[in-house]
Amino acid sequence: MTTPDTASPARQPSRRSLLRALAALPATALVLGELPGLLGTAVAAAPARGYATRYTIVPFLNSDDGTVNVYESDDATDFRLLKASAYTPPANRIRDASVFKHTDGYYYVTYTTHTWQDVSTTIGFARSSDRVNWTFLYDYTVPVTGLSRAWAPEWFVDSDGSVNIIVSCSVTSDEWIFTPYLLRATDSALNSWSSPVVLTGIGPNHIDTFIVKAGSAYHAFTKNETTKYIEYATASALTGPYTIQRTGDWAGWGGTREGPALIQLDNGGRRIFFDGYGDGSYYYSDSYDTFATWSAPKKLPGISGTARHFTVVKETVSGGPSLPTDVARSFRSANYTTRYWQEQSALLNLPVVSASSTGAAKQASSFTVVAGLADANGVSFRDAAGNYLRHYDFRGRFDANDGTAAFAKDATFVVRTGTSSGSLRFESYNYPGHYLRHYNYQLRAEAADGTALFRQDSSFVPVTAWA
Repeated sequence: MTTPDTASPARQPSRRSLLRALAALPATALVLGELPGLLGTAVAAAPARGYATRYTIVPFLNSDDGTVNVYESDDATDFRLLKASAYTPPANRIRDASVFKHTDGYYYVTYTTHTWQDVSTTIGFARSSDRVNWTFLYDYTVPVTGLSRAWAPEWFVDSDGSVNIIVSCSVTSDEWIFTPYLLRATDSALNSWSSPVVLTGIGPNHIDTFIVKAGSAYHAFTKNETTKYIEYATASALTGPYTIQRTGDWAGWGGTREGPALIQLDNGGRRIFFDGYGDGSYYYSDSYDTFATWSAPKKLPGISGTARHFTVVKETVSGGPSLPTDVARSFRSANYTTRYWQEQSALLNLPVVSASSTGAAKQASSFTVVAGLADANGVSFRDAAGNYLRHYDFRGRFDANDGTAAFAKDATFVVRTGTSSGSLRFESYNYPGHYLRHYNYQLRAEAADGTALFRQDSSFVPVTAWA
């Protein structure tokens, strides 16, 4: 795709081996590379046919730090409410909830137990078998001498399988100067923890430290409480020493940002979420070059202004949408049921098509679904002349395949579940969160805005080809 202000991400190869492996996964199987902390590119691919991606967040609310909602999304952009007030602890507060799925099949949250004004020497734990119904486990007193506050505990699962928590702690001699500590689980039930160890190199006056591992390196994203910018540090060992690599507004996210959390997208890119804090909004930004550069931050649709400080658990689950390839199909609008995709002067529009339409109109409304050019787990659409549907300046159009990586990505779409029975949505492979959507009966790749209308406008039913 060529636009004056947006660069295409680097191409990610198809993962044919993952396709075979996914076929053996049970329902709600967790993809190893999506555990908090692990971001290996070996699992970066769109979900196999019949499987779906599922992202879950458990944020506390801007209006209430005594409870959390549960939201889920299939694209890491459009989060929808799964359950309101899903968990309220038996005492105290719940802030900065971090979630992950353990090898025992349970989901766990750990969280800050008190408001910012109060002394807070514990972190809380709860678990769930279904992400919806949660059971309080215990409050754990973090054993740091002279502890004043233990805030923002974040899960980190290392490549050796060890389960860790990174927690920001301050002491009574300077209660507003936070330092990141590591706690390691010493039993599989997550009931016992090692003595806290300082993450060296990050230093005091840093809070909300979130760590991921890519290759052999550990990458830390941490808020500098003096400058209010999210900084970036690296190390060869989990406990450090870390070297601060980027400071100030290095990524273009702006200041007064906090609560960074990262996940890997289906196309291999890395997405960071962070709390706008000062402006009351929530943001995301993407990187395709191992954290060197980032896209301009965008507000999360739907939940920005409601959700506060969360992390994300990503899973591959069975029962997802399936669209067979090497088959001719026509595509009917889910909410304008007499209108179909049709190629008109190389552009994709949505006119009325019926049995009385001309043969040429029926042919222009019929397309062959093929394996995605950039990722065989996605799909591409080919017209009768052999041209492929792509987005160009975000407009749906048909062009000859020029063999470039950019074209392959522009012409690949990830199949997501639509709003009505039998309907599907088609997400841009290289612009996650952008969907083929009709507007004024023209098809464009537009960013999801979190509304029901957008979801309806971007839902289409595959039917027997007109020609």
